[in-house]
Amino acid sequence: MIREEEVYQIGSFVKPHGFHGELLFSFTNDIFDRVDCDYIVCRIDGILVPFFIKEYRFKSDTTALFTLKGIDTDEKASFFTDTPVFFPKKYIDECDDNEVTLEYFKGFTIEDKSGNVVGTIQNIDDSTANILFGVEHKGKEILVPAQEDLIEEVNHNTRTITMSLPKGLLELFKD
Repeated sequence: MIREEEVYQIGSFVKPHGFHGELLFSFTNDIFDRVDCDYIVCRIDGILVPFFIKEYRFKSDTTALFTLKGIDTDEKASFFTDTPVFFPKKYIDECDDNEVTLEYFKGFTIEDKSGNVVGTIQNIDDSTANILFGVEHKGKEILVPAQEDLIEEVNHNTRTITMSLPKGLLELFKD
């Protein structure tokens, strides 16, 4: 069984394309093209299910046309309309850290330089130029700047980010 923490969303199937089961895929990360993995994962009725990629071709820099094994008719492809598409995190080691999207870091634990756990990243706020990690800290959400110069180390195996937090940041969120 594939668990939520083992994958991260890279886009979604928008709609069928043509009559032979091809799907229009809108993506935010093209990792499927950069690593050697022959499947993607979709959430079907609340369960994460792997689907093997038969072939794909790029339509633009944010869309591709996908054919999945066993999906060979428009009727079967229509089942995937507006379906989120995920990618297994275990393949991220094949990529450079600069090639992952921020969405990948949901579920990572943030520690300060002393090794103290700050909390777990629950969401990403990228609505402004200053991107923030929404971190659950002692039952509350705190906002931590997701700036590269604050990140000391990223450990993909333990899913931990060690950061130099701005002085006084945690004190702002005390009761």
